[in-house]
Amino acid sequence: MNLEILKMAFEALLANKVRSGLSMLGIVIGVSTVIVVVGIGLGSQQQVADQYKNLNVTSVIVMGMRGRDSASSTKISDKDVDFVLANATYTETGTAVLQGNLDLSFGKTSASFSVFGSKAEFFDISNLDLATGRIFTDYEVESLAQLAVLGSGVLEEFWDEGVDPASVLGEILTVGNKKLEIIGVLEEIGTSTGPMSYDDAVLVPYSTAAKYLLGSTTKPNLYFLATDADTVDLATAEIESLLRTNHKLKDSKENDFRIFDAGSMVGAATETATTLTVLLTSVAAIVLIVSGIGIMNVMFVTVTERTKEIGIIKAVGGEQKDILAQFLAESVMLSMIGGVIGVGLGEIMIPFLNQLEDWYVIHSPISIVVGFCFSVLVGIFFGFYPALKASHLDPVDALRSE
Repeated sequence: MNLEILKMAFEALLANKVRSGLSMLGIVIGVSTVIVVVGIGLGSQQQVADQYKNLNVTSVIVMGMRGRDSASSTKISDKDVDFVLANATYTETGTAVLQGNLDLSFGKTSASFSVFGSKAEFFDISNLDLATGRIFTDYEVESLAQLAVLGSGVLEEFWDEGVDPASVLGEILTVGNKKLEIIGVLEEIGTSTGPMSYDDAVLVPYSTAAKYLLGSTTKPNLYFLATDADTVDLATAEIESLLRTNHKLKDSKENDFRIFDAGSMVGAATETATTLTVLLTSVAAIVLIVSGIGIMNVMFVTVTERTKEIGIIKAVGGEQKDILAQFLAESVMLSMIGGVIGVGLGEIMIPFLNQLEDWYVIHSPISIVVGFCFSVLVGIFFGFYPALKASHLDPVDALRSE
């Protein structure tokens, strides 16, 4: 009997192909949207994880204030690092880093890249690993050594793709108007950390950057490491207090710098990505609910059109449960077919979206299950009342209907 009910439900849907197709269109759009937006959300979270993977979880970053005249008003300097390290309890190490953009050239090739003036500590703080070569020593930083460590993107720009990084060691790269010897190449990171991309950067000794490349007026960013993950908040507060003291800021004055820890950066970015996912998924759920209302309307129309058929079924001994099952089966079948098509459409869209610039959508089996199950629930919920109404029709009144 159950197979007979399913067969009759399927035949009823085929009898009105256009109506059935339009009814399940909302389900198709809703399910495919759920799959895509969940994939976008997971992709955003993965991008956040990749973007900040080179930030040490115990790192604390200090930057100058942004805005008009901020460069002249902020007092951040490399001397702040020495003051903090001399007086801090919860800070293990720290360094100042200069950043700017300069033209680079090698042979006949020229391009603009980021240049970082740093010390040896910065490589540990930022978890930067070398593919080959070495970093500069403290003595080389102090002696204005004209050396450079390249990011993988810089290597690919000036040398053939697939070149052995070790083969460029000792080569001379022109940075700005200075010729620097290449002593190392970084492992490829693949993503940027905030506004910085170490792949597309050249790292040089801090003193060399300050004197010859970026100038003494460029204000550094300060990077510190807390003693451990449990003392990050204490280290952040301590560094802020020490910098205010060193800058001679009165209690009534605001900070002339910005300070934040890596954990808060990752947390804020992850929270934003999660909020976006929830928002988009909610929109998809609304689409499914609206499509469910459409299915309910269609089922009411179907019941009205087949009132006489219902009366005949009851007159020959058909029970309420059979009529309820048949009409409910039609509603659920509509939503299931729409759900299957929606799943297929969503899966087809993911690789196409990944071809777009700055799009990263992750395939998620969970989104398929959730989207399909939700579509079935929509069919059951919105199809039940019309089916119940059909099963409770009086057979005499039903047979009299035209």
